[in-house]
Amino acid sequence: MTTIIDGKALATKTKEALKQRIEDLKAKKIIPGLAVILVGENPASQIYVRGKEQDAKSLGFYFIIDRVPVSISQTELLKKVESYNKDEKIHGLLVQLPLPKHIDEEVITLAIDPQKDVDGFHPVNMGRLFMGDPLMIPCTPFGIMRMFEEYKIDLAGKEAVVIGRSNIVGKPVATLLTMANATVTVAHSRTQNLPAIAKRADILVVAIGRAHFVTKDFIKEGAVVIDVGMNRLENGKFVGDVKTEEVAQVASFITRIPGGVGPMTRAMLMEQTVIAAEQKR
Repeated sequence: MTTIIDGKALATKTKEALKQRIEDLKAKKIIPGLAVILVGENPASQIYVRGKEQDAKSLGFYFIIDRVPVSISQTELLKKVESYNKDEKIHGLLVQLPLPKHIDEEVITLAIDPQKDVDGFHPVNMGRLFMGDPLMIPCTPFGIMRMFEEYKIDLAGKEAVVIGRSNIVGKPVATLLTMANATVTVAHSRTQNLPAIAKRADILVVAIGRAHFVTKDFIKEGAVVIDVGMNRLENGKFVGDVKTEEVAQVASFITRIPGGVGPMTRAMLMEQTVIAAEQKR
């Protein structure tokens, strides 16, 4: 029987566990502070930021959404970033992506203080992760590893396949799996014989950005399947990269869309903000 990994329930549990740590900080007159810079009015970005706001406020964070017009110059945006880098009330800072075409995302990412980079995207944090000494970890991979821990899925010695090689998910989750003593293959859209490679996996993480790309033919009997995809169909429905109902017939554990990885990404953002506040102390 397949077990559904309930990311929503685990996210709630994760945030509940943060409350005592937050109270301990507040007893020392430290309130975890999170600032989000939102450029323009991208509908999806607005939804994501609203979710972060709900989580942060429910935990009693000091929270700022700095809404700036889409016409803001890169220079002005960099000044905003620098002001939050210097603000001692802010422990976590993120600039919501994507940014307008006239702004270089890499330049903005580099400008964020690595100690406040609660998204975990700064090259310093990526480098520390790849060297096995992480400070801030990209939140989606962090949440995936927490799922394995919660569901007591042993990774040591297992064969893991990651489909997708992005800096946000694919590469960091492959690194974390390696650190957990799995043997990892990173595959992608140009990998030959991809279904056969995926079918070797005891652990399959799919982050390729193609709706229902992974079918039952990709899955080894009893594999653990983590679907990171979020794709909007023509009818407006969101689906993952995995054909869930079909794959669930052979997988031992599987995540669903929605209610899988997404809630854990936000929960780990909250946890890393608390970690940043604790380190600042």
